[in-house]
Amino acid sequence: MLYGMAGETNVQGEEQKKLDIVANNLFINMLRSSFTTCLMVSEENENVIEVETENQGKYIVCFDPLDGSSNIDCLVSIGSIFCIYRKLSAGPPTVQDALQPGRNIVAAGYAVYGSATMVVLTTGQGVNGFMLDPSIGEFILTDPDIKIKPRGNIYSINEGYAQYWDKVVTQYVHTKKFPKNGKPYIARYIGSMVADIHRTLKYGGIFLYPATTESPKGKLRLLYECNPMAFIMEQAGGKATNGSMPILDMKPESIHQRAPAFLGSSDDVDDIIKLIAENK
Repeated sequence: MLYGMAGETNVQGEEQKKLDIVANNLFINMLRSSFTTCLMVSEENENVIEVETENQGKYIVCFDPLDGSSNIDCLVSIGSIFCIYRKLSAGPPTVQDALQPGRNIVAAGYAVYGSATMVVLTTGQGVNGFMLDPSIGEFILTDPDIKIKPRGNIYSINEGYAQYWDKVVTQYVHTKKFPKNGKPYIARYIGSMVADIHRTLKYGGIFLYPATTESPKGKLRLLYECNPMAFIMEQAGGKATNGSMPILDMKPESIHQRAPAFLGSSDDVDDIIKLIAENK
């Protein structure tokens, strides 16, 4: 049985599910044997994973092998997130090779495992979606050149943490629920970043995971959650910010660094950026 707890915790202090461990091992073993990577960063590993010298390639891969794994046992959509960088330094790979800003990403994507299995991928030339056809065991291009709406009508945030928000986030959400004009935004929150971002990409709107008094530096990890999703969102015509600067412009200082994140339709993200600037 692949569902249920593994009885262990990862470097983030989170309880691991059995599928977390299986997915992490699959990612590592496949990448290690691909002869294309030299270094890996995984949510599940405290340190970088260096590929054996004889198997090394020129790329660095940062990944969350199984996002939203707390949803496994209730059969809610989960996924995997990754981004790829080129190694820029000479000599053996080190942790510094992985600490590149998101602007240096050469490819990023996510897989969502839900009512169907889809891989959404960008190589910096737009965003495309590939649906798994189980009858032939291949991913078929079903969603070419995905573009997010300039403005949506959905906001996605964990409102259970409302007491920990700052006044700007509280004010922003209030304006979406009680607008002076027009209809209120629809609230949708799954608790699996891949699923929430995929819906935002398809339908428009905004996904928010702000800093809180409990997590003043944010909760999402920069290298393998924020950066890949920000790269995809910008490639689809949307925006992604930490509230003060584009996520892709942040210079990582550690492999498990956290960051606040506001991603989605450009006009919706501009609204929160403007509100933050007005309240400085």
